Amino acid sequence: MNNRPVPDADFRLRDVALTAYGPTVVNSVGHGAVLPVLALHARDLGADVPTAALVVALLGVGSLLTALPVGALVARIGERRALVLAGVVDAAAMTAAALTTTWLGLAAAVTVSGMAWTTFMMARQGYMIDVVPLAHRARAMSALGGSHRIGILVGPLLGAGLIHLTDLRAAFVLSAATALAAALLARLMPDLGSDSRARARETGHLSVRAVIVAHRRVLATVGVAVVVISASRALRQAVFPLWADHVGMSASTTSLVFAVAAAVDVAFFLPGGWLMDTRGRTVVAVPVVASAALACLLLPLATATWSVTAVMVLMAAGNGLGSGIVMTLGADTAPVEGRAQYLGAWRLCGDLGVSGGPLLVSAAAALVPLATASVAIGVLMLAGSAWVGHWTARLEAGRLRG
Repeated sequence: MNNRPVPDADFRLRDVALTAYGPTVVNSVGHGAVLPVLALHARDLGADVPTAALVVALLGVGSLLTALPVGALVARIGERRALVLAGVVDAAAMTAAALTTTWLGLAAAVTVSGMAWTTFMMARQGYMIDVVPLAHRARAMSALGGSHRIGILVGPLLGAGLIHLTDLRAAFVLSAATALAAALLARLMPDLGSDSRARARETGHLSVRAVIVAHRRVLATVGVAVVVISASRALRQAVFPLWADHVGMSASTTSLVFAVAAAVDVAFFLPGGWLMDTRGRTVVAVPVVASAALACLLLPLATATWSVTAVMVLMAAGNGLGSGIVMTLGADTAPVEGRAQYLGAWRLCGDLGVSGGPLLVSAAAALVPLATASVAIGVLMLAGSAWVGHWTARLEAGRLRG
């Protein structure tokens, strides 16, 4: 495991706040504006309910297709260049999403955006591993997840206002602008890995396959737990907007409900990071999945705006407590040599969940009513929470012994 400490006894998160968290906050504002209305935009462009859920799932599919190649890319060009590239590509994709007149065009743009987003998040994680001491790791990763949540909180509020003044396409224009702004902020960060990349160019970079084979046991156990965690989180982006549409909520109201849930997310990320550093990773990993399971089981009972909001808040509380858990587990298990390639495989595990959650919703909604699909998914998530608890507890025991 990569447990080498950063030699800075006086480390403070605010010392790296601008370069570590600034690009994430800005970029997440755009994503926050788009996520509540993505399925609705697909519906406006002619997609039916299962197809709209599929369009949402393509964010995860784009990430899924890119995770392993991005690991190799970051190993070669470094985190800073990868962040700038991701911002530019995401801006182009969101501009296309705003201009397209077909759901197929939207689907293509969303897929490219997912590719850019996974590049962005992997590069951020690698940078944080370099600059943060081990004793502060979970709090730093939780704050990184929290900075994403701040953007997700602000984004729907801005999106709701813009949608009210214009139409749904305004959310995608906002996302394009914030992606470009994030790319500009990323240029301020130092290029920390230039020396190691130069040595790797001389000796040869480790292949992604070799790194995966060397760490296959961790990826097949804790990595599967990450799949479950990520799937539980992705459910909110797919099932809740569709349920809101089903019960007659408007697009602007749906955005506001997402904003309320995002505020709860933000409120919980600091205590979650402290708990991970002081009480272990398991105490926050399990509530992420368990709260999603309970929310899905309760969703068919939510037939008014207040009850839909209550179910969203329940899920957001567990999700906020586990802010940064996937990145923290990845940092805990990442090797020193071949780290970027390993994080690509780790990201793949997360992306399998991110894409699998909405795909599961899409498949279930095509076969049974949405309420029935929600209950079935809730039962699956309850089983998944047991797997997450078992393997994160075993990892935590091994980390403490090491």
